[in-house]
Order: sequence, then C-alpha cells, then structure tokens
Amino acid sequence: MLQPKRTKYRKQFRDRRKGMAKRGFTLSFGEFGLKAAGNGWVRARELESARRAISHYTKRGGKVWIRVFPHKPVTQKPLEVRMGGGKGDVDHYVAVVKRGKILFEIGGVTIDIAKEAFRLASHKLSIETKFVSKETTQL
Repeated sequence: MLQPKRTKYRKQFRDRRKGMAKRGFTLSFGEFGLKAAGNGWVRARELESARRAISHYTKRGGKVWIRVFPHKPVTQKPLEVRMGGGKGDVDHYVAVVKRGKILFEIGGVTIDIAKEAFRLASHKLSIETKFVSKETTQL
C-alpha cells in the first residue's frame, strides 16, 4: 500500500476539507480520467483497491497514472481507552481530495474499456467521482 517512506513529523492536525482543488484538475498524462466530484479523505487501501480494479479490468493494457498520494497520517486511540493520555498512534494514511482533483488517468485503451474500468474503481472509493476525457475537457 501507499504510504510515505519517512515524514518530518509523525502526527498531523485534521485540517479542512472544503473548497475546490487548486491544482491537478486537468488531464496531464492519459486520455481519460476519474475526477473527484466531492471533498473528503481517500484511504491508501481504497486507492490500492481502485488501482487493482482498473488494471484487472483492462487486463493490464494501456497505462494507469495515480495522481494522488496518501501523505496525511490519521491517528486512532485503542478501543475502550479512557479520555486523556495524549493523541493516539498512527493508524493509516489518507490523501486529502478536494472537488475537481483528478485521481486516476489512463491511456492506451478505448473509451468503453476506460469508462467501465473507472466505474468499477469508483465503487471502491469513499467519495463521489465522475469520468472525464480529453474531448470533454477541451469543450
């Protein structure tokens, strides 16, 4: 799964999830993309599951780019622990995704294959997404 090799600080504040993506909202590498239609956190295991769904459906044809990376550590205190005692240990990593951010891109496949692969991948993600292509973004 994706996670940082090393970080300067082990734990982070939760931060805000509102607003639009300021960068990464246009297709840069492939012909088709999966764009976030809402804000939220996407776990590293969701990204890996979606990536596997895409590569499985395309039978490893074409090329897939992952445009987000889970940098943010999320902490979790153990079950049935009383209040106090400081912040919990790092449980998992998430990618902060804002509306309009391209999550995945794919190239070298037909539009029908790309649509179905991204439909399968969107079921693995905890945020709403939509399919975009080079033709629709340039209009």
